[in-house]
Amino acid sequence: MIRVLVADDQALVRGGFRVLVESAPDLEVVGEASDGTEAVALARKERPDVILMDIRMPHLDGLEATRVICGAEETEDVRVLILTTFDLDEYVYAALRAGASGFLLKDTPPNDLLAGIRVVAAGDALLAPSVTRQLISEFVRRPDSDRPPPPTLDILTAREREVLMLVARGWSNAEIAERLYLSPATAKTHVGRLLTKLQARDRTQLVVIAYETGLVTPSGT
Repeated sequence: MIRVLVADDQALVRGGFRVLVESAPDLEVVGEASDGTEAVALARKERPDVILMDIRMPHLDGLEATRVICGAEETEDVRVLILTTFDLDEYVYAALRAGASGFLLKDTPPNDLLAGIRVVAAGDALLAPSVTRQLISEFVRRPDSDRPPPPTLDILTAREREVLMLVARGWSNAEIAERLYLSPATAKTHVGRLLTKLQARDRTQLVVIAYETGLVTPSGT
């Protein structure tokens, strides 16, 4: 059973998500939070598998809550799935950098939302390549004095750089394996080494690193 926490400042929205999530036999809602402070507290108490996190909430917004949850050892296994609208793109990018495992639009079809929860719970990144690449590349180009320098790619082998480029384009391990004439197991091993070498939480952060270092550019090269 996948345990889900819903964080949104609107009671009707939380209730709607609860009904939807609990309609699936393999999902259950273990709590609701009306702001980021409650989300952090419940994450520590319940240790959910996935948090559906709104961004604009009072007291502590979803961005800061994501940073706290993903940065704490006690909740390092909790995955955050950002729920947003297009006008919050800049915040979504910051949330991905803070450790969120992906994002979905609030008007996502119900079945896609349930599938997204399962993807994130399994430890994968939920990235819609056509949207995510545009979002990340746009904000990577913007000056950000608070942004820490990206990790160096000098520690990567040529093959690992190839794999990182394909991960950044939203390719799955199976697709990477086919493109590079590798076995799926070998592709998975390369991704695991990238996570370790670059100290990335998951594939989402690998995408961010690929753009921040310039390995992948907005034009896709």
